Amino acid sequence: MEQQGKIWMDGSFVNWEEANVHVLTHSLHYGLAAFEGIRCYKGKSGSAIFRLQDHIDRLFESAHIGMMAIPFDKKQVADAVVETVRINNLDACYIRPLLYIGHGAMGVYPGDNPIRLAIAAWKWGTYLGDEALAKGISACVSSFTRHHVNVSMTRGKISGYYVNSIFAKREAKSDGYDEAILLDPEGYVSEGTGENIFIVRKGRIKTTPLTSILEGITRNSVIELAREQGISVTEERFTRDEMYIADEVFVTGTAAELTPVREIDNRRIGAGHPGLITQALQKRFFAIVRGEDAVHESWLTRI
Repeated sequence: MEQQGKIWMDGSFVNWEEANVHVLTHSLHYGLAAFEGIRCYKGKSGSAIFRLQDHIDRLFESAHIGMMAIPFDKKQVADAVVETVRINNLDACYIRPLLYIGHGAMGVYPGDNPIRLAIAAWKWGTYLGDEALAKGISACVSSFTRHHVNVSMTRGKISGYYVNSIFAKREAKSDGYDEAILLDPEGYVSEGTGENIFIVRKGRIKTTPLTSILEGITRNSVIELAREQGISVTEERFTRDEMYIADEVFVTGTAAELTPVREIDNRRIGAGHPGLITQALQKRFFAIVRGEDAVHESWLTRI
């Protein structure tokens, strides 16, 4: 991570190295916090944040699920995101709003501890590597199971839930894979450690339904783009072996963008390289976020 100049904290900017919290911050001990990952892209006509309002809406939804009242309204938070990019003179970056419970009462019940909000932005390239976008990644089905819907409420982007992802990612990397794919408690494909999953078979796309996964904003965008191109998209459960026999597999997310998967559990997917549908959707996605395709101009907040 390349250090930037300023971080927005609770309504004002502080120097990067001074953006600190108390060691007894409640969220640090118990994991109840909510966050977003947002990207700003540089295009020929300037820089723009991708689907900013959708990210702000989801942050507020996560806060509602976690019973954390954000001390700012949506417009204030959206404006703060834009200003964080501007004040740091970033033309392309990753943006991280983080809502957390401050220090005060200690113990599982946070009492009246203050709810705090920070927004940082920094230069961040391709999450899974530049080669991953072009050639695809290798993945494994993790030995760790994704959350049951009544153990952790999966529609919230809650910080503590990502311990599950850390375990799965560490396991995958130590075994020589780029990424992990987790199954749900009933054995169906759920999602990656930070990505939604799509499979392509016989010209049709299938992706995991929203019953037990995070509602990805990039996921939503790709579904819409595929349908605009006349490609059938079905949201339904599928098994790990259906991934093995798919013609194409790809994952989506703010960090991962649209990354092909070339291999799962030492089984080649399709021809072992990004397929035609994956390539077409990837090309269209990047054209939109870089302002080269005006069809979805409403998805961009110009800086």
